Amino acid sequence: MTERTGHCLCGAVSFKLTAEPLATRICWCRDCQHLASNGTVNLLVPTEALAISGTLSDYIKIADSGNEITRQFCPSCGTHLFAKSSGRPQFRVVRVGNLDAPSSIQPHMNIWASSAPTWACLDVALERVEQQPLPPKPSPAQ
Repeated sequence: MTERTGHCLCGAVSFKLTAEPLATRICWCRDCQHLASNGTVNLLVPTEALAISGTLSDYIKIADSGNEITRQFCPSCGTHLFAKSSGRPQFRVVRVGNLDAPSSIQPHMNIWASSAPTWACLDVALERVEQQPLPPKPSPAQ
C-alpha cells in the first residue's frame, strides 16, 4: 500500500490515507452535483485509515434513506473534503480531487447514474449503478 496525502485549496486542512480504497466511483447524486456542478470522483476508505490535520466545518443533512450524512469542508477556503454516513460509520468518503496525486486513483463505477444530467459524459467502460450501490464487503483481514 502506498500512502496517499492531500489537502484543501488553501492548505489549512491536510490528510493522509493509510489503506487502499475500498471503492472508487463517480457520483451523480443531486447533492454531489450541487457541490461540484458535475459528478464528483470519490473514494471510500475504512474510517481508521484516514488521518486529518486541521479544523473542519460540518454540514449535516438527512438522506432519503433516513441516514444522517455529514459533509466536511475547510472553514477557510470552503473546499469539500470528506463525507460520512450514520448508516455506515466504518467508512469515510474522500474527494479524489484533493489528493496530491489524483491520478493515483482510477474510478471503477458511476453511481446514481439515474440522476446524471443528459449531457453528462459517463464512461461506458465503468460499471453503471443507477442509485446507491451496496457497501463493499470487508476484506478477510478486517
